[in-house]
Amino acid sequence: MNPMFEQIESLFHPRSVAIVGLPRGLKTGKLFLLALQDQKFTGDIYPVNPNVDEIDGLKTYPSVSAIPGPVDLAIVLVPSQYTLPVIKECVEKGVKGAILFTAGYRETNTQEGIDLEKKIVAIARSGRMRIIGPNGMGFYVPRSGLSFFPELSRRPGSVGMISHSGSLTNILGRMASEKGIYFSKVVSIGNACDLAVTDFLDYFKVDEETAVIGGYIEGIPNGPAFLNALKSTSLKKPVILWKVGMTPEGSRAATSHTGALAGSREIWQAVIRQGGAVSVSGFEAYLDALMAFSLLPSQVGDRLAILSGPGGLAVSASEACGKEGLKLAELLPETKKTLKGIIPPTGTSYKNPVDVGLMASLDIDIYINAARKIAGDPGVDALVVIGAGLTPETNEAYTSGLIQAQMESGKPFLLVKIPGFDKDLAKQFCESGLPFFDSAERAMRTYASVKRYRGWQEKQIKS
Repeated sequence: MNPMFEQIESLFHPRSVAIVGLPRGLKTGKLFLLALQDQKFTGDIYPVNPNVDEIDGLKTYPSVSAIPGPVDLAIVLVPSQYTLPVIKECVEKGVKGAILFTAGYRETNTQEGIDLEKKIVAIARSGRMRIIGPNGMGFYVPRSGLSFFPELSRRPGSVGMISHSGSLTNILGRMASEKGIYFSKVVSIGNACDLAVTDFLDYFKVDEETAVIGGYIEGIPNGPAFLNALKSTSLKKPVILWKVGMTPEGSRAATSHTGALAGSREIWQAVIRQGGAVSVSGFEAYLDALMAFSLLPSQVGDRLAILSGPGGLAVSASEACGKEGLKLAELLPETKKTLKGIIPPTGTSYKNPVDVGLMASLDIDIYINAARKIAGDPGVDALVVIGAGLTPETNEAYTSGLIQAQMESGKPFLLVKIPGFDKDLAKQFCESGLPFFDSAERAMRTYASVKRYRGWQEKQIKS
């Protein structure tokens, strides 16, 4: 087994955690204790605060060295000017890894901050201890009970995530379950002075609990190493990357946030092409891609059928299909004949795109029966459904009926929201493996990215 893999694996599964500088009152640092308790962390938790004897019923210790038992992971909350002695104590204690939460290092763009980071890394490496951060949130690992924020899902999943941003990992952790996304491991690396994106790509490549990898990237310090890690990982698993700092404004923001060197758009596009990553831009596209790669099967075809209540959205979905290099499936005559008997005759169409009319939002069987017939057509690889019911009862019939139809067909269904209709359909569909999108354009774009990635992967493996 790779020594680096074993090192990172041990950090993701600690038996004990020290929280150094844990405040007694409800301050930012208290979130780490609340998060561990909320996740039901079963290991030992050691608060370190020399000014109090206990915090929330837990005995506190004046220093890391005063802790009686071994410490696998330290979460260091003290201000940057007090970090060096804490890191030295952690090394002497035999701590395996330290998460540095506070800022005040390289991102300040001062020589003092840069030198402090270098000293911390040198001390840590002298004792074979690894640093996560500084200016990062650390780990969220549901299977281990690790978390950096309360009320994140305790259900383990198959998505691994690497992020230079801590707040972004928190936001995604809170809302991802609504899209059927559950995480194996999430790491917020901040300035990444020691363990960096490349290290975690190499880790996730061989991690059996991770099937999809997401990354929010502000900068890459070692381009060749990153490209090698990206390509070798993409050959095995999809890597979805949201890269920022591609404009002068974004680059300045990235530098002040984590001290990252952002790089140019042209270089990044070349890296994506060679490395086989799925490149996205913006939060919505990132979330859509994580959802689609988590829920869709490994092999997807390019022949799509569209089933819609609103006619205008059916046309716009067809337009998006073509723009993304996908095809409108040619339905069999038998399929069209059956649809003609299902769909109301006025203001509708039984050709692809199939327009069932807004009346179908009241008579949900029109949607369900049409979906069954279209999905059963051998010329259809996937079905895009744009619809909703008008009442809670019809929405329940709509979701359960389409979920059942998808299970019967075994083909991918992509659900699309009708603007202004019930917005709470997403979770039930996604929990059942049917990705739900806010627009047909986003559905087509994301589906096409899955298709392109699988094509790239197959081509690379064959060559």
